[in-house]
Parts: sequence; C-alpha cells; structure tokens
Amino acid sequence: MLIKNGAEKLRQFSNTQHKFQIFSPNPNLIHVVGLGHSNAGAIAGSRSVILIDTLDSITRAEKLKQIIEEKFHKPVETIIYTHGHPDHRGGAGVFKDTVKEIIAFKAQKPVLKYYDHLQHASYKRADYQFGYHLNDAELISMGIGKREKGTAIGEGDTEFLAPTTVYDTNGTVERTIDGVHLKLVSAVGESDDEIFIWDSRDQAMFCGDSYYACWPNLYALRGTQYRDVASWIDSLDMIRQYPAEYLLPGHTQVIQGAREIATVLKNYRDAIAWVLSETLHCIDMGLSISQTVEKVQLPEKLRELPYLGEYYGTVAWSVRSIFNGYVGWFDGNATNLNCLPESIFNQKLLDLISRDKLEKAIQTEFSQQHFQMAAELCDVILKTDEKNELALRWKAKAFKELADEETSASGRHYYLNCAKELEGNIEKGLQAN
Repeated sequence: MLIKNGAEKLRQFSNTQHKFQIFSPNPNLIHVVGLGHSNAGAIAGSRSVILIDTLDSITRAEKLKQIIEEKFHKPVETIIYTHGHPDHRGGAGVFKDTVKEIIAFKAQKPVLKYYDHLQHASYKRADYQFGYHLNDAELISMGIGKREKGTAIGEGDTEFLAPTTVYDTNGTVERTIDGVHLKLVSAVGESDDEIFIWDSRDQAMFCGDSYYACWPNLYALRGTQYRDVASWIDSLDMIRQYPAEYLLPGHTQVIQGAREIATVLKNYRDAIAWVLSETLHCIDMGLSISQTVEKVQLPEKLRELPYLGEYYGTVAWSVRSIFNGYVGWFDGNATNLNCLPESIFNQKLLDLISRDKLEKAIQTEFSQQHFQMAAELCDVILKTDEKNELALRWKAKAFKELADEETSASGRHYYLNCAKELEGNIEKGLQAN
C-alpha cells in the first residue's frame, strides 16, 4: 500500500511485532519471538523437548538452544516443521546431536513439472523481495520478521535437516511424544505442506504461517504457484475450532486469551474471505483485472485493524493473484487477445505526444509527487529506447520515492532493488560510451 509515510509505518509496526520475547505461560512451554526472522516454540516432555520450527540460521538457533537448555535442562529429541519454508528450518543442524525424529507433512499439491527451469528468475525475484542485498537502513524489516538469516550481520549460515517422518495426508495425525499428546493437522495456506499443531495440555495452538499479524502473502512477489485462498480460509476455520488460550504464530507476537484469539482469527478469516468473494464477484460481472483491483477494498472496520496492515502482502496483489488463479490472464476484453508489441504501441504514443511533451509531463508528475504516474510515463520511453539515460534516471528516482511510500516490506525491497539495477544500467551505459 502506498501512503505518504509508508516506510515509517512499516518501522513502527516492526518495532512492535518483532521485538524479542520469550513467552512462557507455564513451566512446560515457551515460544520465542524476535530472535530470528521466524519464531520457534518448545514443549517439555517427561525427559526431552519437542521443538516447533528451528529459526532461520545456525547462529540464531544456537541462541535458541541455550534458551531451551536454561529453561528445561532437557535435550531436543523431536523437531516438528510447521512447513518447509527455509526460514523455519535453517537452524535445524544445531540440534543434530540429540534429535531423534523430525516430523513434517507432504505437500498436498505437487510442484509444477519443470518449475526448476525458472531458477535464475525465481532466485533474482526472491533476492529482490527479501532485500538480501540491501543494507539495514534500506531494509527496515522483512515485514513479518527481522532480517532473514541475518545476512548483513553475519548470522546467515544455515544447516537444514531432512524430515525422518513425513505424513502424506490432508487430515489429522495424533501423536503422543514423550508423554505430550499433540494433534498435527494439515492446513494448506501459505504453503501446500503447512500444518498447525494443537497442544491440548497447554491449550496452545502453534499455527505456523496460517496467521501472522499483518495482511498475508496470498501472493508472493518472488513468484509461486497459485496459493489456494479458499483452502487458506478453510484452514483458519479449522484453527478456530480449538479452545486455544495461546495462539503461537510462526511470525509476530503471541496472542493470549480465548476471547481475543477468537476475535482476531474471525476478523482475519473474514477479511481474506471478503477479498476472495469480492474478486470473484467482479470477475463474474465482467470487470477487468485493473478495474477489479480498484474496486476490491476491505471494509473500513477491517481495514483499520492493526493485524491486517499491509506490511507483507497487500490486498491489491492478492486480488491480481485470485483473478489469474481462477480465470487466467485474459480479462474478457477482446482488444487484449492479440496486443501489439509494447515497442510498437509505445512508439505510436510517443509520435502522438512528442518526446518533449512527455518529458515535461514526467517532470510535472515529479513536482506533484505523483511518482507512480512518473514511473509509468518513463516506461513509454523505455519500451522504445531501453537505454535512454534520462528515463532510466527518472524511473530509478521514482522507485526510490515509491519505496518510502510503500508499507509492504516486500514491495519496498523490490522498488529499491530495481532502482539499484536501473542505476547500474546507467553506469554500464556510460562506461560503454
């Protein structure tokens, strides 16, 4: 979401949600927040500890291990992954000397064949989304956690351990592990192998990434297969059925109290369901994707809730993903069946407008702080002359300004990285000359 003080709002949110906390409501349970990009939980059994996720890096997991030892004086013998994203598994190797079982669920939807052919593009987009090459001042946070893997501060090494027990089910697995009865439930959402873990003894719900305290990544800028939003809603409904006193998310702060948990999860679920249903309604009415993005807005009573802020995903990106996930790229406008190449279309625009008038228009948009319009007008030039130095400089400047308006950490990172790339292209062009 673009607003005048977007970067400052992201900073304020991060200072609140990512602060370090060891949450321990009783002698048998801890949940560690803000030590890494993700959170981790630990449950004490009769002689050992069950660890829920392992943080994102070895250095941070070593600190986690020390906390567990000081709290329980027992070894970690079981690890349960809430899902396979690397920020939840990167520190696993720290526990390899004591762990006896590592539990995970198989993804309920296979990865598309030949997806590995996209490695160059997907790695670049992931680098841009997560801001791996930005300094700490530029990055602020990851939206749902502090800098992932701590790459800028020497905390980036990882050691993954493969699961030893993998359940292939879209249902529930009940296990008693070292005297602790747990329900492990498949809960497709941010990932297709996502689960939640219900600890009835402690009335604790480890919900993984099904919930965190901001608008979720119903779509990820790095590019993923369609995330099934309807299934995500179903997963939230399943979580809501449990009488949890403690909601322990994979990112952001703990929520306490059955009434507060019920309220938060209902609002969170209802907000996602609203976006899904309104998007589908717009498609059914024949609206284009851009018209749908413009029309689908959260109701004010949901939009103002602190745990639905657009600090990671955004409503607009979610709408675009749902539109394409349900009906694909074609919006029903026959003009778009066989569009002209962009270079031809934009050259015609330039001929009609004249470059002088377009350049003056770009300068006017900057003076009026209309940075998105300025960037789009720069593209009219660059689609016909990709090495135009003036347009490259203006577009880079527009992206930097947009980064300061963007509340989403992922969007901010992408703007800044693209600005750096444009500036690098300018330098290459000057060197070539």
